[in-house]
Amino acid sequence: QVQLVESGGGLVQAGGSLRLSCAASGISTNIFIMGWYRQAPGKQRTLVARITSDGSTNYAASVKGRFTISRDNAKNTVYLQMNSLKPEDTAVYYCHTQLSSIDYWGKGTLVTVSS
Repeated sequence: QVQLVESGGGLVQAGGSLRLSCAASGISTNIFIMGWYRQAPGKQRTLVARITSDGSTNYAASVKGRFTISRDNAKNTVYLQMNSLKPEDTAVYYCHTQLSSIDYWGKGTLVTVSS
C-alpha cells in the first residue's frame, strides 16, 4: 500500500526558507516520478516541482530558481527546499506519485508566508 506523508510546513516571513519532506512507503522513490503540488485557497491544485527516476527535475515557472526538489533514496524521502518565499507561495503542499495509473497523494502540509 502506497503512503505519502508530508511534513515541514509552517509559518514563515517573506524572504525566508522552509524544507518540506515527503516520506514514502510502499514504493521506492528512486524508481518513480515524485512530485510536489500546491493548492491555494479557492484555486486549483498545480504542479510545483517533479523529479524523475533518472534525477531529472522540472519546476513551475513561478518557483524556478527559488525551489529545489531532491530525494534521499536511503530514506525513501523526497524534499522540497523553498527559498526566498513570497506571500503568493502560501498554500497546502501535497506530495504525489503515480503507480499503475493510480494517483497517490499525501494529506498535505500547510505553508503560510507572511508579508
